Amino acid sequence: MAALSSEIKTFIVQQLACFDTPSQVVEAVKTEFKVEVSRQVVEGHDPNKRAGQKLAQRWVDLFNDTRERFKAETADIPIANRAVRLRALNRMANKAEGMKNMALAAQLIEQAAKETGGAYTNRQQHEHSGPNGGPIQNADMTPGRFRDVARELMEDV
Repeated sequence: MAALSSEIKTFIVQQLACFDTPSQVVEAVKTEFKVEVSRQVVEGHDPNKRAGQKLAQRWVDLFNDTRERFKAETADIPIANRAVRLRALNRMANKAEGMKNMALAAQLIEQAAKETGGAYTNRQQHEHSGPNGGPIQNADMTPGRFRDVARELMEDV
């Protein structure tokens, strides 16, 4: 494969810095530049990956600068702010309730509770115990038994 142009390398580094996966970057390069690159080539442009440990300093600097800018700009996106999301959920819940769609209103209220850290106000206390109220039995997780349990679980999937 021919060497990548600086323009394509810049694109790859910036996409990775914005948390795109190598597979997503491969597709983006193909769409944007009509050039086929492998996931391994893309991973070689991520200084956080083993494959990118020997990446030239200019690309490392570009990656770090882009990542910092991306993180800062994400904070400026209104929906990234919890208060904005809660206000929107509140408006939607009020509208759903006004439309007498109680199921949707309940889902939105649950989402708002999750948004605030899962602080459900109607939590129930459950006492956990073993059979007939006795102590909970410890699972046998010796290596052989662990493999058997794992195999049984995989068969259920």
